[in-house]
Amino acid sequence: MTDSAVVGSLSDPHRGDPGHTAAIASWSVSASPVYLDAATAAPMHPVARQALLAALDDGWADPGKLYTQARRARQLLDAAREATALTLGVRADEVSFTPSGTTAAHGAVLGGLAGRRRVGSTLVHSAIEHSAVLHAAERHVGAGGTAAAVPVDRLGRLDLTAWSTAVRAPGVALAALITASHEVGTVQPVAEAAAACADVGVPLYVDAAQSVGRVPLPAGWSVLTASAHKWGGPPGVGVLAVRKGTRWESPWPADERESGRNPGVVNLPAVVAAAASLRAAAADAAAEATRLAALVDRVRERVAAEVPDVEVVGDPVLRLPHLVTFSCLYVDGEALLHALDRRGFAVSSGSSCTSSTLRPSHVLEAMGVLSHGNVRVSLHRETTEADVERFLTELPGIVAGLRADAGVVGL
Repeated sequence: MTDSAVVGSLSDPHRGDPGHTAAIASWSVSASPVYLDAATAAPMHPVARQALLAALDDGWADPGKLYTQARRARQLLDAAREATALTLGVRADEVSFTPSGTTAAHGAVLGGLAGRRRVGSTLVHSAIEHSAVLHAAERHVGAGGTAAAVPVDRLGRLDLTAWSTAVRAPGVALAALITASHEVGTVQPVAEAAAACADVGVPLYVDAAQSVGRVPLPAGWSVLTASAHKWGGPPGVGVLAVRKGTRWESPWPADERESGRNPGVVNLPAVVAAAASLRAAAADAAAEATRLAALVDRVRERVAAEVPDVEVVGDPVLRLPHLVTFSCLYVDGEALLHALDRRGFAVSSGSSCTSSTLRPSHVLEAMGVLSHGNVRVSLHRETTEADVERFLTELPGIVAGLRADAGVVGL
């Protein structure tokens, strides 16, 4: 593929895609491993794979130089930035690429605070932000700043009254709100939270990692981040968007690349693949949301009905279409994940036993819901009805077996 064909793939979301609706295989031949952890990393989109391989040939040079190979690389970078900006609904010069979604989140928080340090040093954030945001907040507090966490209800939805009070306090420099919970899928009232921020001139940063490429983005934000491997792009590419007029100052040493927002040369082949796959994912997002939401509804209903002493958490209506979380009483979270893995199911968990911190998920803790035996199931474009049916058929027996091993019977 030539460099012009790679650029073309950024505007044609279906280029190289073998098809978006495969025939569902029967359960009897669906014994291969079932990957159900797209919230961590979605399988690479076919468009991303094709664009990545092509860009390895055409995008290896430094796009900041002036010779022929560099100009070709610059063309690819510009096309990737424009395609990404178009999908996000922003200007191309408002978009920068980073080495990861975590780096983008750190830069969003620390840069937003640095840009407003004359106003104050307080960061307001929800209690259920991603750990990347919370770690940046810890760094800020360690350097002498302050942070205020705003609670959520039992469904994982932001307390808007407490939020409005928090952002109106003196010295608030930045507010941070995840667009939708990465652990339980609850969609946050971003537009309302943004309006409260706008009333007092506080910029709002949104972590949109679980939303970009899947659902429409909310309005009102000043800074946004995303991560390519969440939508089917390659790992190692983050997106940082800073709207014009937002006071933001890079927390990194000075560098002229990426408009001064992120130091170092970007991984251009990966960036091209990320942009191409984002366009493809966004083109199919509405149809995929409808398909996956129906499968998630099935999981929510069947798990609640067929597994005793289980709590399905998160908002049942205002939620992401691809993600569902439930917690099983009397079951060790790590043991449950290992048991599911042995049966071919890859899922995630926020239970204490799956974390090196030996603490329950801060999200589940903030919601006040059951955290034992926690399982997060997140679907993707390759997930079939047969995959979900197989998981639901085997899950009750797996949970019952673990409880029996622990001496819990008669439920």
